[in-house]
Amino acid sequence: MDISGMLSRVRERKPLVHHITNWVTIYDCAAVTRAAGALPIMAHAEEEAAEMAAISGALVLNIGTLTPQLVASMVSAGKKANEKGVPVVLDAVGAGATRLRTEKAREIMAKVKLAVIKGNRSEIGTLAGAKAETKGVEAVSVDGELDAIARRLAKASGAAVVITGKRDVVASPSGETYYVDNGHEMMGKVVGTGCMAASVIGAFCAVEGDYAKAAAAALSCYGIAGELAARKAKAPMAFKSALIDEVYSMEEKDVKRMAKVIG
Repeated sequence: MDISGMLSRVRERKPLVHHITNWVTIYDCAAVTRAAGALPIMAHAEEEAAEMAAISGALVLNIGTLTPQLVASMVSAGKKANEKGVPVVLDAVGAGATRLRTEKAREIMAKVKLAVIKGNRSEIGTLAGAKAETKGVEAVSVDGELDAIARRLAKASGAAVVITGKRDVVASPSGETYYVDNGHEMMGKVVGTGCMAASVIGAFCAVEGDYAKAAAAALSCYGIAGELAARKAKAPMAFKSALIDEVYSMEEKDVKRMAKVIG
C-alpha cells in the first residue's frame, strides 16, 4: 500500500472536502482538512448542500449533533454526490446511544451509497446488528470479533467499514481487512479527534478509488501525527494543537518509517 503516495496526492490535488458535520468539532475538522493539504467547506443548509457536494472531491457526513433537518441536508447532498461519483463518508457518531441517532444513521445508509462508514466498536456494532452499548459518543461494549463485525457490515452495505480504537480495523466490501496500529493514547483524551479522523479519511478518498485502502492510509498518517505530537505535548489542548501541526508538517520519510498497517 503506497501510503506516502496517497498523502502526496492529497497535497498536490488539494481536493475540496464538503462537510455536513458536528457543531462541537466543526472548526477542528476544517483545520485538520486544511493541514492535510485538502480544502474544507462546511455547507449545512439544504438549499445549497447538494450544489456544494456536486463540486467537491469528497463528502463527509457526521451525525454528532444531528437534527432531522440536518439529516435532510445530508441525504440531499449524498444523493447528489452519488450522481457525480463523489465518495461519501459517514461518521456514525453516537449510533446506538439513542433511537434517533440509530434510525437516522440507518436512514442515511439506506438512501445514500456510502464509500466509508466509520465509528467506534459500539457504533459499528449497532449498525451491523450486534449487541452493543454506547454511552453518549463513547464505546462501552460490543459482542463479537471486531474484524468479523466490520466485514459483515461492509458486505451488507457495500461500503468500506472503519472501526476506530487502539487498533483500527478497516474492512472492504469484498472481504479485505486492514489493521492500523498507528496512534497514541492521548488521541482518546481529546474531544474531536474522531471527527478529525473522518475528515482525513474524506481527503484520502478524494484521491484514491479503493476506499478501504484510502481509509487505512488516512488513519495511518493521522496516527503517525498523533505519535509525533505526543513527543511534544503532554496535556489535551496542547496535544490537539500539536496534532494539527504534525498533520501539516509530516514528511513522506516519516510515513515510510513509521506506518504500521497490516493487510
